[in-house]
Amino acid sequence: MDEVGARARLEVSPEEMRRLGYHVVDLLVRHWETVGGKPVWRTADRAEMEARFREPPPEHGTDPGALLERMEGEVFGPIGHLIHPRFLGFIPSPSNWISVLADLLVAGHNPFAGNWLEAAPPAMIETVVLDWLREACGLPQGAGGVLVSGGSMANLTGLACARHNRLAADTAGAVIYASDQTHSSVFRGLRVLGFAEHQVRTLPTAADGRLPVGALHDAVAADRSAGRRPFCVVANAGTTNTGAVDPLPALADLCAEAHLWLHIDGAHGAAAVLCEQGRAVLAGLERADSLVLDPHKWLFQPYEIGCLLVREARWLPEAFRVTPEYLKITEGVPEAVSYMDHGVQLTRSFRALKLWLSLKVFGFGAFREAIAHGITLAEQTESWLRAAPEWEVASPAQLAILCFRYRAPGLDDAGTDALNDAMAQALNAEGFAFLSPTALGGRTVLRICPINPRTTPDDLRETLRRLAEHGRRLAPSFAR
Repeated sequence: MDEVGARARLEVSPEEMRRLGYHVVDLLVRHWETVGGKPVWRTADRAEMEARFREPPPEHGTDPGALLERMEGEVFGPIGHLIHPRFLGFIPSPSNWISVLADLLVAGHNPFAGNWLEAAPPAMIETVVLDWLREACGLPQGAGGVLVSGGSMANLTGLACARHNRLAADTAGAVIYASDQTHSSVFRGLRVLGFAEHQVRTLPTAADGRLPVGALHDAVAADRSAGRRPFCVVANAGTTNTGAVDPLPALADLCAEAHLWLHIDGAHGAAAVLCEQGRAVLAGLERADSLVLDPHKWLFQPYEIGCLLVREARWLPEAFRVTPEYLKITEGVPEAVSYMDHGVQLTRSFRALKLWLSLKVFGFGAFREAIAHGITLAEQTESWLRAAPEWEVASPAQLAILCFRYRAPGLDDAGTDALNDAMAQALNAEGFAFLSPTALGGRTVLRICPINPRTTPDDLRETLRRLAEHGRRLAPSFAR
């Protein structure tokens, strides 16, 4: 077949496959080798992106090698490099090379990981990975789960499971309880599931950022007295703002007494249960009815892989299984596990391979040390801040998240807010490091999350030095 015919079948020759494949790997290796010397973050405005990419649909093909070179600079240049050791904002996704290769293998083989009939090994590997995570988090034998795209979908899936298990189709009068530090994905998921705003009680937290058990008890009692139906409490195992962990044992006791479903959002923090420091603050995690964690955060996987665990595996297929006539063929394998029945997605990628392969290659011990490294880095940074008079710690290091604030003489709170925001923008713009400011108690604070195992103490010391320089330089602009 000539080249035109091959292109019409969307094919390239084996020689071209190898050449392009080696080219892609070379580009990726070069990126991983040099990312530490690149700007951590770059962006571009819409006009620039329109000028660069807007064009009519191409009728004829372009040389793929040239397109790959263009992608290196134009597509993967002006972005945030989340594997960079000084990407300290939000919750990073540090990734690891073995998992990158696993994703490449998955894309190349393109298995359908929805049912056992079409992909028994992927289903079995997902089952094993879920069981490893279940055991690490302390959930009992008989618990189950599913791998999804991330924490947002894991929260949605867990809350849908709770709704089906406790309310069936009748959500009238049902009430859900959460703190004001609960992740936005929970509130969005509840909206998708049909709960109205008045059905969600958002309880204010104290300075520690934790869900107050006494206030929760009173709210549940008041709602029951008013004829409403309390049914679910959403607890946090590592809030995004400060890394705070709600009082999980006390919340579990309350939920058991009041017959409430306990959903724990540990998208960031739950993975820390692997290490000694994490276990100490995550007691009670094992008592969840549903538990979320994100391997693409603190288990160092590339996007996308989130995880939902539930106390009884049967709860997921009870909530989600729908088997039309065209899928009857998938039910003929005894003791098969079809993960299309455990969540929203029918078509699913083989997400489990990257986590399985990297855990097999490096071992749980290496992951344990990498998690502990992030916790230690945040605690070290807190000690440096406390020793310097120009800094104040707004929230202590918790599960590798630390919030702090620069103080310049003569500035009131509003001026200090504006200064800290400007400092973050200046640091991010210069490209050495990236951090994301947030607000605590109505005041702007700087926030870092140093969970990348390749981040060093020197990276953080230099980041603080540059921030202080920006603070001294910018402070006069905000004086009244």
